[in-house]
Amino acid sequence: MKQALIFVHRWLGVALCLLFLLWFPTGFVMMYWDYPSVSPADRLAHAAALNPAAIKFTAAEAAARAQVENPTAIRLTTFAGRPVYRFGGRGDSATVFADTGEEQIEIPQEDIARIAQMWTGQPVKAAKVEAVERSDQWTLQIRIGNLQPVWKFSWPDGQQLYVSEATGEVLQYTTRGSRVAAYFGAIPHWLYFPPLRRNGPAWNRVVIWSSGIATFAALLGLVVAVWVYSPSKRYRYAGAPSSIPYGGWWKRWHMIVGLMAGVGAVTWAFSGLLSMEPFQAREESADAQKVQRALQTLRGRATLDRFAAKTPQAVLGELRGLRVKELEWTAIAGEPAYFATLGPGDTRIVPVEGTPIVTLDGPALVSIVQDALKPYPQSRVGLMSQYDRYYLDRKRAAPLPVVRVELNDADGTRFYVDPKSARVVGGYTAPNFLERWLYHGLHSMNFPWLYNYRPAWDIVVIVFMLGGTALSLTSLVLAWQVLGRKLRLING
Repeated sequence: MKQALIFVHRWLGVALCLLFLLWFPTGFVMMYWDYPSVSPADRLAHAAALNPAAIKFTAAEAAARAQVENPTAIRLTTFAGRPVYRFGGRGDSATVFADTGEEQIEIPQEDIARIAQMWTGQPVKAAKVEAVERSDQWTLQIRIGNLQPVWKFSWPDGQQLYVSEATGEVLQYTTRGSRVAAYFGAIPHWLYFPPLRRNGPAWNRVVIWSSGIATFAALLGLVVAVWVYSPSKRYRYAGAPSSIPYGGWWKRWHMIVGLMAGVGAVTWAFSGLLSMEPFQAREESADAQKVQRALQTLRGRATLDRFAAKTPQAVLGELRGLRVKELEWTAIAGEPAYFATLGPGDTRIVPVEGTPIVTLDGPALVSIVQDALKPYPQSRVGLMSQYDRYYLDRKRAAPLPVVRVELNDADGTRFYVDPKSARVVGGYTAPNFLERWLYHGLHSMNFPWLYNYRPAWDIVVIVFMLGGTALSLTSLVLAWQVLGRKLRLING
């Protein structure tokens, strides 16, 4: 049995050593550089501030012009530097310019060029412009077929921008530095190669099977190493007692590193497999779903007539001196209010009847949440000022403080509500166990005490990565030796 396990491990190592060598060193890069993408924070950072003097139409007038009745979502933002109302509803949406009252039916090329220029700060005349008809290396995660035509702008300084003419949205933005980091990080780590990634099901299968076989190979190696290791030093090496049976330098070090880093190799390969969600998660309990819906009603909608007493111009006047990027018509705890966004995590609540506030009063929100959840089983509701094991962020961008709601149910359900927005910003329930602990926990070392005492997280992850890289390098050398011997035998 021992010889059979060694044989299988050896040949799986020959087959997968390059794959392991891709995964571990690229993990170093991914600790600090992500795959390029355009986040909501990026869009906010590049958006123009609202100018009250440019707003000539009210939301009600704009909705009437677009024939939108009872919109469920209303936002005032900018498009190509101009103020626009964006209305959303059940199968009914529209965009209306707030300066002219005209509905946006199509997006002219001049606006696309203006968006590109505003985003990069570079003249469009200096850019190379080309149509993107098929996803390339930087748009593999985007279904560009639904967003055509898509235009790519490339500048001599390395900036590249992808803009959809169908929506006017910036789909992707890269720099020379972000692309280099991706080539040494996310692309090989995720096997994000266009010929493979364009075929989603095939890519999914390749990643799942390679991760699964890699987990098996690493587990076999760990079992063999523990099996043959001799605490009593019954082996001999260079004339002295030894706990390791191998005489070759590379084999000895492969086993030594395997004993030290083998558990990390197994858990990382397995947690990488879980990132593809190969197992169907159990649904949340009915109580958890009801509570989540109840919490979401804290931030609801109000009819347009309830905002007549305070116009957007008046709201911007109250926020004079602040660069407001977006206004949203909403209702907080049943009262109509504007939600103003200045930047990521920088917001204001402007009640129709009241003055602007930065955040809701924490204890008051706790009482509101408690009242909203009276019909449901709950253990406690309280204000939390530090991350816990289910709500945390390595970059510390997730809002704090938050109101934590813990239910007294079998799934240990909990939700987190941000007092600055009255929105649910996080949650955990038993069906998320695999994702939370076996994926994020094992793959990213996603633990609060490591995050709270940086660079503790960096040191722990780098040490594990070094062990995995050393294991991969020794595997590569041994694979080369095995193949070399076989080739020499074949060639006589």
